[in-house]
Amino acid sequence: MRAHRGLATIVVAALAMGVSLQACADGKPGRHDLKMTAAPAKTNGSGVSVQYRLDGTPQAGSAVSVVLSFDGITDPAGASFRLTTDGGLTLVGGAGGTQPLPAGQTSTLTVQVVPGADGTGYLHVFTTQRGATSATSVPVQVGKAPSAMPASDALKQTPDGDKIRAMPVK
Repeated sequence: MRAHRGLATIVVAALAMGVSLQACADGKPGRHDLKMTAAPAKTNGSGVSVQYRLDGTPQAGSAVSVVLSFDGITDPAGASFRLTTDGGLTLVGGAGGTQPLPAGQTSTLTVQVVPGADGTGYLHVFTTQRGATSATSVPVQVGKAPSAMPASDALKQTPDGDKIRAMPVK
């Protein structure tokens, strides 16, 4: 009974924020079956597995859905998540703030973000469980990604007259 009240609280809070939160442990097919990208996890992180996907093509000034899936919540007290943005991305509906995640369940959350211009903005997802926090940054790319190569006019000349292109080393 207590677990049901906790889940009901999450659903009511999510709906009040203008987002939908769906428990996916039911095994029924649906949108949560679409391909998700698994966020890398550190061994000393929160232990909450985060997966994400963009539903649609991001365009400047238009909302796009970001679907987040949370799993691996083993603490009987549950876990929590918090969302922030940067790079010109705006979270629709005030979905920021810390929200609970129920123990032993996979939860799916859909939020709307609006990119302000061409380029890459990020939706940051912070998960906390047992006092450890992990961060996942979901890239939202509007337009063509910039080339990592320098422009062709970036040639330099050595003292001997040879032309070279300086490239950064990783």
